[in-house]
Amino acid sequence: MIEILIADDHTIFRDGLKQIISDEPDMVVAGEAMDGNEVLHKIRERHWDLLILDMSMPGKNGIALIQQIKALYPDLPVLILSMHHENQFAIQAIKAGASGYITKNSATSQLIDGIRKIFSGGMFMSSGIAEKFAMLLRNPSSSLPHTLLTAREFQVFQMLVEGQKLSQIAATLTLSIKTVSTHKTNILQKMNLATTASLVHYAIRQHLFEDGL
Repeated sequence: MIEILIADDHTIFRDGLKQIISDEPDMVVAGEAMDGNEVLHKIRERHWDLLILDMSMPGKNGIALIQQIKALYPDLPVLILSMHHENQFAIQAIKAGASGYITKNSATSQLIDGIRKIFSGGMFMSSGIAEKFAMLLRNPSSSLPHTLLTAREFQVFQMLVEGQKLSQIAATLTLSIKTVSTHKTNILQKMNLATTASLVHYAIRQHLFEDGL
């Protein structure tokens, strides 16, 4: 039996996931979480076969949460179920350690296929995401600049766009201000931009981080 933990801050959506999964004889939703802190608490309590994780929840979420989960439990398969368009966050989520990425408007069959695939040790993504990965590997210069960032750089990028100061980012990520400043410099260089304001304009043009803008 595949014992699954689902994490989403919307009760109705969690109920829908439970109903879909309950139709599969070899799967069961054995736990639920409503925010990032509850996810971390639940995965410390017991063993889970798989985590279905929403990218946008209150508190700790997104790339930062994926990284923390994988740092604590590197063998826990994480399937991202996100409202964000695939080309915005999928590559960064996979870089951070997720084993799969599905958008919330995907077909039910895709969710079940994704669960089975990553539970068995594989990766699961749409053909569109797979194509973007192939393009990134073959020709990095052809990809959107934000997809060239490391998972940590993307995390700092998001926090800068949200208006956080270097000292706030350093405290949140338990890094030195000098390290955060270096990340900022690398981000600007990779994205060929000059200022934090230009990062914000880029994020708006690409419809990134809409919940935080």
